[in-house]
Amino acid sequence: MQAHPTKPPRVPRHILPILVLAQFLGTSLWFAVNAVMPDLQRELGWPTSAVGTLTSALQFGFIAGTLVFALLAIADRFAPRRVFLVCALAGAACTVGAWWMVRDYTALLGWRFATGFFLAGIYPVGMKIAAQWYTRGLGGALGLLIGALVLGSASAHALRALSGALPWPTLMLGVAALAATGGLLLFFGTTDPPLAQARVTVLQWRALATLWTDARVRSSVLGYFGHMWELYTMWVMVPLVLATRLQGTELSWAAFFVLGAGVIGCAGGGWVAQRWGSARVAGTQLAISGLCCLAAPWMISAPTALFFAWLVLWGITVSGDSPQFSTLTARNAPPQAVGSVLTLTNSIGFAISIVSILLFVSLAEHVALGALLPWLALGPALGLWALRPLLREEHGQGTRR
Repeated sequence: MQAHPTKPPRVPRHILPILVLAQFLGTSLWFAVNAVMPDLQRELGWPTSAVGTLTSALQFGFIAGTLVFALLAIADRFAPRRVFLVCALAGAACTVGAWWMVRDYTALLGWRFATGFFLAGIYPVGMKIAAQWYTRGLGGALGLLIGALVLGSASAHALRALSGALPWPTLMLGVAALAATGGLLLFFGTTDPPLAQARVTVLQWRALATLWTDARVRSSVLGYFGHMWELYTMWVMVPLVLATRLQGTELSWAAFFVLGAGVIGCAGGGWVAQRWGSARVAGTQLAISGLCCLAAPWMISAPTALFFAWLVLWGITVSGDSPQFSTLTARNAPPQAVGSVLTLTNSIGFAISIVSILLFVSLAEHVALGALLPWLALGPALGLWALRPLLREEHGQGTRR
């Protein structure tokens, strides 16, 4: 008698909404201080450059955290739900510490670094939990999950627009409460998947090496690195581009809508990927965002409607490829080390983003935006080149169908 392959168990309907909401609440820690910086600058006399320094402190903390979590295989050695809970509560506590010592700039830098460290147990671990549940349809699930991260990141601009109505201590403590709620919600509102991979007891050095030794993993990881060269630098540069036409509250709301449009790319791309393939969706969005970089010299001085259409299209596609890169990496990584491989990939990707941000922000003081922004297209170009093996593989599968 011929054995039939085991069908994956049906995923309860409440799992994905809880995952998405918990991810959104947990990653709200990312920009808690950025949202209140205008108030702090007015009250404490800090320079404009302080927001960049504080953002970099958190990014460096995230890089350190993801590196430690990956090398020690934290997400694969311990229950991911428990790791998410502990890190969400710790990140919330760090934000309370930042509020308590906000007038001490050095201490604030330390608290933001620590917050970034614990975010390494929220963002990548959330993706690991999704990969455990959704052995099928992972592209769609991660599209919604990373869409929540994009919306949370963009919400800093909305909070800034509303900061006149809410005092900064309320905003900071509110974000801490939201993050803690996200951790508790995920831990008590979900269970471990019935077919979850057994947790490992040893460090996964050989599995981590698949970033370079496995052709499929290398293709998606290098594509992701090209995406990261562009993504966060574009987010940092958008307010500068908008400042050529807007200011104040109007600028903050416009930045929120441009960056928040990435939710469309993430969620819509996840839906399309289930029919078209993750590599094709990632490659298409990466190509469009690269073309948006190259179009900057003409779009910055374009008529108003075309100017904003360009920025929204860029906002949609610059984020929309990210879930599909993570999907490809999760599918091709060794099953027992998915969490560690995703975490190490995040660590390297964010290191690349810091190099890009520092380079482009420093050049922006001397080079016109129209001449500078096209150089962001180097990332998408190299990413598309790296993605070729997976694109050919998906094309072959489509032809055989």
